[in-house]
Amino acid sequence: MSAPKLPFFVYGTLRPGEPNHDRFLRGRIRSEEPGRLTGAVLYEGPGYPYAVEEYADDRGGVVRGEVVTALPEAYGELLVALDRLEEYTPGDPRSLYERVAREVTLDGGGRTVRAWVYVAAPSVAARLRARGKPIGSGDWLVRG
Repeated sequence: MSAPKLPFFVYGTLRPGEPNHDRFLRGRIRSEEPGRLTGAVLYEGPGYPYAVEEYADDRGGVVRGEVVTALPEAYGELLVALDRLEEYTPGDPRSLYERVAREVTLDGGGRTVRAWVYVAAPSVAARLRARGKPIGSGDWLVRG
C-alpha cells in the first residue's frame, strides 16, 4: 500500500531562503503556508535542525515552519527526494529521521491539516533529549 499524498511540513533547510528550498522544492510545489507543529521541541543539529516529539512531560513546545503542497505530477519524485535528503528509510534503525503524519496548524486562521513531518528517529531523539541544544524560539530561521 502506498503512502497517502499529504503535504509536507518543513522547518529547517527546506524553508524559503534556506539552502535546500530551491534545490528540492522549486518547480515541484503548488503552495506553501506558514504553520506550526505543537508537541515538539526543535534542536540544533549539525547544520540543520531536528524536531523531537515530546509526550511524557510538558516540555512539548511549538516548531515553526511551512506546510508545502506538492504539484500532483511531482509528488512521487518529491517524496523520494525528501526521504533521501532526510536520510529516512522505512524500517531502517540507522535513519536519522522518521517520516510521520501529524496535525499541523496553519497560521492565518488556525485551520489544521495532516502533513508529513520528518522528526528525529528514536535513537537520535534520545541523544538530543539527553545532550542536545534546544532552539527556544522553535524557529530555525531565528535561532541565533
